Amino acid sequence: MTRPLTAAQRRLIEAADPGTGRLRGTEAQLTALVKRGLAFRHPRPPHDHFLTPAGHRAREAAQAQAEPSEPSEPSEPQAPASTSGVFAARAGGEPVPPAAEGPARTREVRSAWQGMLELRRMTNPDASTDRPCAWERTHLVQAAALALEAAGHRPAGAAEGEDGYRVRETPQPDAVAVHAPDAPTLRACVETLEASGWQAGEYTEPRTRRRYVLASPRRV
Repeated sequence: MTRPLTAAQRRLIEAADPGTGRLRGTEAQLTALVKRGLAFRHPRPPHDHFLTPAGHRAREAAQAQAEPSEPSEPSEPQAPASTSGVFAARAGGEPVPPAAEGPARTREVRSAWQGMLELRRMTNPDASTDRPCAWERTHLVQAAALALEAAGHRPAGAAEGEDGYRVRETPQPDAVAVHAPDAPTLRACVETLEASGWQAGEYTEPRTRRRYVLASPRRV
């Protein structure tokens, strides 16, 4: 179970710049957020720290809890955010499904993808949003899974026979493998990844002869 945020960490996240997600705090505080995947250290001087998409989700959850409840028209019930507020894209085959499903999950994914695009804009040297940023290059499985889930692809379930995409690590440090139940689905994954700034190509596993996709973040 993910341990909850400390009061100091919540205050730090809530105080982040609303536009850029820039954080202010001690080196120890910022390092702790980086280790939890809620922040990243910009590679260029002055090496400021910014919220990751998961950090933005944590801030949204904290703000929602702080807002006083007001009478309103009945709306669709939403699953509560996790204790830490950390969003995780579905790589496929997870033993435990996400807390939110249906429309609530769709909203979470859409918000996370918009946060990722903003992260690209802030951290790519030319402010480009059409190719992955440094955070995505160090979180390949999560980044590729988010691109697929945000485009509406269905992740594989935990049970045997529940077909869908599966994103997995590979021996290559800059690439992930994407598996799908059939050729049309696999091709659709290729198209989504390429449109999201990844280089993707289909290959055949030597032993099983099954087709899969090898994808890596595009650099230019």
